[in-house]
Amino acid sequence: MKPAPRPTPETQPFWDGTAAGELRIQRCRACARHYFYPRPDCPHCGSADVEWVRASGRATLYSYVINHRPAPGFEDDGPYAIAVVELAEGVRMMTNVVGVEIVPENLPLDLSLRVVFERRGDVCVPLFEPAEETGRSDREETGRSHSGATA
Repeated sequence: MKPAPRPTPETQPFWDGTAAGELRIQRCRACARHYFYPRPDCPHCGSADVEWVRASGRATLYSYVINHRPAPGFEDDGPYAIAVVELAEGVRMMTNVVGVEIVPENLPLDLSLRVVFERRGDVCVPLFEPAEETGRSDREETGRSHSGATA
């Protein structure tokens, strides 16, 4: 079984969003900048006047590593991509890339991605898959899931 994150009071709004199929991040009302990871004060200006907002779910691939030695719970997923993506809102988050064969040729930096969610225990974890319209409509028409699909 894959490990599941444990929500804390500071991160609960993020996990509530993923359960609703939304990617939520924080935005400072004082300086209007978005940020991630969740925290009570803006890392840019120090203001405590912050709010949770729904992110677009669009991102680009910033960096990644292909892991060939799976961690416990991920034995059936190898190789898999551990990635840093940059959201359209300008913040970066660590995640996994799914929905494509995990080889360097399929993972160019700046690849357009979109968020998808995977249930793990009581939480839904945000993952990212290539955002190409043709690949998505092919999967929808055939009913294949993102796991094991190739681009």
